[in-house]
Amino acid sequence: MKRKINILEVSPRDGLQSEKTIVSTENKLALIKRAIAAGLKRIEVTSFVNPKRVPQMADAEELVRALPRRDDVSYAGLVLNYRGFERARALNIDEVGCVVVASETFNRRNQGAEIRQTLKDWKRLAEDAHAAGIKPQMTIAASFGCPYEGEVPVQQVINIAKEIAESRPAEIALADTIGVAGPSQVTDLVAALKAELPDIPLRCHFHNSRNTGIANAYAAVMAGVETLDASIGGIGGCPFAPNATGNIATDDLLYMLNRMGVEAGVDLEKIIETSLWLETVLDKPVPSQVAKSGIFPPVAQP
Repeated sequence: MKRKINILEVSPRDGLQSEKTIVSTENKLALIKRAIAAGLKRIEVTSFVNPKRVPQMADAEELVRALPRRDDVSYAGLVLNYRGFERARALNIDEVGCVVVASETFNRRNQGAEIRQTLKDWKRLAEDAHAAGIKPQMTIAASFGCPYEGEVPVQQVINIAKEIAESRPAEIALADTIGVAGPSQVTDLVAALKAELPDIPLRCHFHNSRNTGIANAYAAVMAGVETLDASIGGIGGCPFAPNATGNIATDDLLYMLNRMGVEAGVDLEKIIETSLWLETVLDKPVPSQVAKSGIFPPVAQP
C-alpha cells in the first residue's frame, strides 16, 4: 500500500495521566524529545485541567514553556473548558484538543456538563482559537461504547460530529475510550462520517482494553482515516472510565504499518528504545508487544 498515515503521539498526556507515581517535568521533556528524535511531528504534550482531578498534569505551564520550539513539530494540549483554553492560549500552543463524550452520563462525569453545554462551549472556544492562530480539534469520546450507558447509536455520533463541524475544526477524532470496538464498527462509523462530512479530516483514537486496538487501527487505515493516535509503550488510560487500559502502542502500530508498506515517517527502533527507557521511569513493564518481541526481520548489527 502506497499510503502515508500520520501519528499523533499521546504518551506525554494520555499515556501518563493515570500513572499514580508523578513523572517529573524533566522526564516528560525527555520523552517528548525522544519522540521528536524518532520522527514524530505531532505530540499531545499535556492537558490544561484541574490538577486536583489529574495531578499528573499539574506542571502543564512549566512543561510547555520548556518545549523545544520547532517549525516541523506541532504541540497539542487537551482542554476540557474555556478556562483550560485560556491557559493554553497564553502559552501560544499550536493545537488545542477538545472533548465531548458521545453519552450524557459519561460526558457529565468527564466534563461536568451536559453534551449540549459542551458543544456550546466548543463553539466559543473554536472561534477564539481560530482568532488566536491556534488549531482547534475535537474528539468524540466513547464513540463506540459507554461504560455507563452501553452501546452508543451511530446516529448520536453523527449528530454530534455535524454540530462540531459547524465551527471549522482542524479535524474530528473518534475515540474508543474504553476499548470496546470491533473492526467492523470502525469501518461503518468512519464510512458514515465520511459520507456526512467529506471535507473534515478524521482521526481515530483506540485503547487496547480488550485486545482489539491494533485490529481497529487496521480497519481505520483501510477506511481512509488520515491520522491515528498512539502512545509509546502502550501506556495510558482514562482516569474517569472504569477499567480503561492503555492506548494502542506506537511501537505495535508502526510495526503493523511497516509490514503493510504504509509510510509513517517514524523510526521504530528509536520508539522501542524509548519504550524500554519508559520502563525505567515508571518502574514497571510497558504493554507494547513489539518492545518485548523485537522487530522482524531482526535489525542487522554493524
